[in-house]
Amino acid sequence: MDYRVIKENDLFLLTDREGNIPEHHPYGLGLYTKDTRFLSKWDLRINGKKPVLLSSDAAENYVATILLTNPHIEENGELVLWRESVEIERKRFIYGNVLYETMKLRSYHPKPVQFEISVHMDADFADMFIVRGFQSGEVGKRTGQTIGDRTLTFGYVGADGIKRSTQVAWDRPEKAVFEHGEILFHFHLQHGEEQTVTFTITPHVGGEERKQPVPLEEAFCRLKESYCRWEEKTAKITTDDHRLDRLVRRGIADLRVLLTDLGYGQFPVAGLPWFGVPFGRDSLIAALQLLPFNHEVAKGTLLTMARYQGKKNDPWRDEQPGKIMHEIRFGELANTNQIPFTPYYGTIDATPLFLVLLAEYVKWTGDFALVGQLREHIEAALAWIDQYGDRDGDLFVEYHQQSSKGIANQGWKDSGDSIVHRNGEYARSPIALVEVQGYVYQAKTALADIFEHLGELERAKELRHQAKALKERFDEQFWMEDVQFYAIALDEKKEQVGTVTSNPGHVLLSGMLNEERAEAVVRMLLSKKMFSGYGIRTMGEGEAGYNPISYHNGSVWPHDNSLILLGLSKLGKQHEAKTVIQGLTEAANYFEYDRLPELFCGYGSSAGKPVRYPVACSPQAWAAGTPLVFIQALLGLFPNALEKKIYLSPMLLDTMNMLRVENISIGGGRLSLTVMREKETFNVQIDENTTGWDIVIR
Repeated sequence: MDYRVIKENDLFLLTDREGNIPEHHPYGLGLYTKDTRFLSKWDLRINGKKPVLLSSDAAENYVATILLTNPHIEENGELVLWRESVEIERKRFIYGNVLYETMKLRSYHPKPVQFEISVHMDADFADMFIVRGFQSGEVGKRTGQTIGDRTLTFGYVGADGIKRSTQVAWDRPEKAVFEHGEILFHFHLQHGEEQTVTFTITPHVGGEERKQPVPLEEAFCRLKESYCRWEEKTAKITTDDHRLDRLVRRGIADLRVLLTDLGYGQFPVAGLPWFGVPFGRDSLIAALQLLPFNHEVAKGTLLTMARYQGKKNDPWRDEQPGKIMHEIRFGELANTNQIPFTPYYGTIDATPLFLVLLAEYVKWTGDFALVGQLREHIEAALAWIDQYGDRDGDLFVEYHQQSSKGIANQGWKDSGDSIVHRNGEYARSPIALVEVQGYVYQAKTALADIFEHLGELERAKELRHQAKALKERFDEQFWMEDVQFYAIALDEKKEQVGTVTSNPGHVLLSGMLNEERAEAVVRMLLSKKMFSGYGIRTMGEGEAGYNPISYHNGSVWPHDNSLILLGLSKLGKQHEAKTVIQGLTEAANYFEYDRLPELFCGYGSSAGKPVRYPVACSPQAWAAGTPLVFIQALLGLFPNALEKKIYLSPMLLDTMNMLRVENISIGGGRLSLTVMREKETFNVQIDENTTGWDIVIR
């Protein structure tokens, strides 16, 4: 990872490895909140020279520590500062929408030294879509800088009429401060002496109340306490496979840093650096992955998505009543309606996934009260599926872009070349995706069970009838007898898009496939054509559109594999699930900080180590959630509040002899258990069960 990123709630900092924000950096480094860059330059110098990087640690997502030293400095042949005389430690974190950075200077020179530290800064208040080069448009103007008592404030008035500002404050007397954005500090150090300067950088938007930042030590203590509370609420795993252990811990830590709260409970944003916002499908899938470890996030995600559910027909935003959003943005271009992301609704799968997550959340928690609380939203989502999702009444949900600045392909494979026929021609919309039909079937059958449990027998019967009709028509239209696999989609002419892809693997979880065809799907997914050795590819090797270095047409996406894994495990295909998990676990060894990236290239494992995709988000929510799915899949863990039963079908990786999971929240209680290998079998020991539910081991 060539950048360093830290985040807390809605504020994130993106710098280079030295901790700087160079001006005009091609990757758009900066301090961001509300889709606006509040710091576009942040550059440290010692006596005007760039320090030398010693180490740059981003193992912790909420705090970054960077170690630097001085280069050799002479002026006019006179020694000013011997090389490596001064250690510079930069430590930064975010709390309360404030960035804190402490620069600690320590001398190792045998005699007293004097030097200057200068910090060069600027704030361009650029909209994120402009920074990324996706859009241009009418923008506001800078209103200058103001020097105060140990403060420097940059101002801006946007085209949306909103005033924005960035206040930089420091706790040490400065030698000089310049309005253009430069601060000088003089240091005089004895051998072994250290001194510090601490900065707080606070963005302000509109009429927000301007509070003084919490003192540094108190802020860091509160931040650490919030992480401790997260760990206390989150299930823990222990295993003798240290690679898997590290991978799961990394996933839990990454998901914590990606949590944001817009007032309806915590939910995961999609990923950093560019998708730190509510994202329909990504947030819903990440919350689904997290269910066995922390179900409160699912509730926060559902409530947030319900708050922004579509209310009207608006082609500019691809919005219809009942539709769950794709993405919301809060910057200048969105506020002035120059882009449709306020929110934007161009996603075909978020609405059924909203219902799938709700049903799974209820199965895990028994929280039927949330069904009542969200009943209006549930019915609106179901109505959208039948009325707007199924555009032509053929029982299939399909998408078609209406917004001129929207997204053409509106499934999770949303790049322009991702839905391609076997002859290389791109499919034209309206397009019905295979996995979306599975999500709809799963949502309707699961909700039917819930409504029946609540005594609403007629509503349950109606949903089951709809699901049955969908299943029959699905098998008629999507199954490819010659390939023994399902098409990725139906195009505008209702013709099969026959390219072999990973998408049908998502349908395994839905319960829509009969046993024979589920077996055929599993065989294809684990074949050499699809399985690279490191994971299941998005597209089969040898297909017309196959490209192992593409975004969606032959790469490996961990989250894609995770949804397939849930289906494999639920169907009792534990050996196949184990193969996929072992491949992804092996791949993770080659990525920084034991972190599965958003995606990686689809080359086979026989070619050597996995190949990095150049611009993958990291950390990324549904990639972080994938190792958590490994644990659920290995346990074969599927609780059901309607039956008050907990189903298990345990399996261990070949590299494991023990897996212990503690404090899984199910119903109103906790479950802790240990799986041990005993020759060719696996023994399950229930360490704690306060759920009151029966445990069924299959």
